[in-house]
Amino acid sequence: YSLPDDVRFVIRKGAGSRLQDVRGRWYIDYVGGAGTLILGHAFPTVVDAIKDQAERGIHFFGTLNEQCIQLAEDLKEIIPCADRVAFTTTGSEATAYAMRTARAATGRSKILKFEGAYHGNHDYSAFSVTPTALSNYPQGRPDTGGLPANMAENVLVSPYNDLDTVRRIVEEHRDDLAAIIVEPLQRIILPDDDFLPGLRKTCDDNDVLLIFDEVVTGFRLALGGAQEYFGVLPDIASYGKIVGGGGPLGCVGGKAEYMDLMNPRNKGQANYSYVNGTLHGNPIAAVAGMATLAELKKPSFYKDLHALADDVCKACQEVLDKNNVPAIATGKASFWQILFMDKPPNNHADVMNSDAAATRALDLAQMHEGLYVLPNVRRFVSGVHTGQDIEDTVRALDAACKKI
Repeated sequence: YSLPDDVRFVIRKGAGSRLQDVRGRWYIDYVGGAGTLILGHAFPTVVDAIKDQAERGIHFFGTLNEQCIQLAEDLKEIIPCADRVAFTTTGSEATAYAMRTARAATGRSKILKFEGAYHGNHDYSAFSVTPTALSNYPQGRPDTGGLPANMAENVLVSPYNDLDTVRRIVEEHRDDLAAIIVEPLQRIILPDDDFLPGLRKTCDDNDVLLIFDEVVTGFRLALGGAQEYFGVLPDIASYGKIVGGGGPLGCVGGKAEYMDLMNPRNKGQANYSYVNGTLHGNPIAAVAGMATLAELKKPSFYKDLHALADDVCKACQEVLDKNNVPAIATGKASFWQILFMDKPPNNHADVMNSDAAATRALDLAQMHEGLYVLPNVRRFVSGVHTGQDIEDTVRALDAACKKI
């Protein structure tokens, strides 16, 4: 991230809910490794699992290892849509493989995504992630140079929470459309009650696959991710580094008929979907992932996590109101963010219409006061944040409000 020099810092270590920089200053961490560190930093059972595995090997390649098989069995039981899982190294790889598999399964090239959604760093993702003006739907706006000239033809864009526009685009492009990919909870934007069920029905009616990008929602909204939380099943789902306890591991899970296309024994067939990487199934990340899942399975984990996040939002809203700052502390489950608007956003257009400059100024002021947040980016509560963290957050936010 491009941060001003006066707030940039170099991390020395993390411990629980906090980070220390090389100058010795501590910060309350609400970035959480982009949401992957649901147990915070250096959680004892995760560290112990990593140390134990390190003595038995840190990397294998070419054939399966015991640790990744055990994790795969665990994931198959947890992920509602997963008849099979295939490991990746990152969430970006997971979404790229999911889209590749959808194209291989259908023989079609186009993918429909939503304005403001982030699906990784690959070319199919790099449209209308951070547009400064609304798209001419379904035409998106490229976010980077270096994209192939024909890429724009294969990435369609719709506003989030707008089923009418989705249906129109799908019906117009159904002969060329492989899949819809969606963040079930997009950044900090909640889906309308009928939106995800409506996507499922639209896909079914038009023989199009539905992909859930659960890189961030997976294991955060619930143990079964957005699929469990919202009660809608995709055909394929993508997961990021939370699968590996924050280490270099992600996965794709889905129905057997699609996942089997990734099987190396299918190589040479027209519908083969190539999935391979040096760190796929890394044993260190696999044991970290299993140790993390063991904590998440404890009966009160999500109840306590969500209650703590509610307390954070409530406390921050009280500070904003006390200082007459025209902003809201909004969020759901362990997701939250402070935005200069009067109600939670329903789509990316609402976010664009908010006062992003004021949000950035307040976020930077919070960093000065010892809160690690990224400007204009949603943030996360972890299972190890405490009541003391909330008290310290209130003091830091109050000081930040008085500076802007």
